Amino acid sequence: QVQLVESGGGSAQAGGSLRLSCAASGRTFSSYSMGWFRQAPGKEREFVAAIGRSGGNIDYADSVKGRFTISRDNAKSTVLLQMNSLKPEDTAVYHCAASPRPDVTRRSEHYDYWGQGTQVTVSS
Repeated sequence: QVQLVESGGGSAQAGGSLRLSCAASGRTFSSYSMGWFRQAPGKEREFVAAIGRSGGNIDYADSVKGRFTISRDNAKSTVLLQMNSLKPEDTAVYHCAASPRPDVTRRSEHYDYWGQGTQVTVSS
């Protein structure tokens, strides 16, 4: 079992920055690939970014590539999402998730554990 708790959400102006953090507890953090997903009101949950167990493999959705950076600290059991150049369309609830798969994956069904989410609101 893995427990995930996100923090760092809030409000920002377009063009601003926020940094999300996800703290994990339970089983060995380094055994899991980690992902960030988001869900806006009335829309389906969508993939944002993922990082492999050691941090060597990283994948981003096209909509955030070049603006968001995912990283992890296995010693602290933490995964971060640095969000720069924010846009109003980035407004959503952001969830971190843990996958036991060795590869980086965009598919939500590959993730076994999910956090409750943190709200990000970007105003124009």
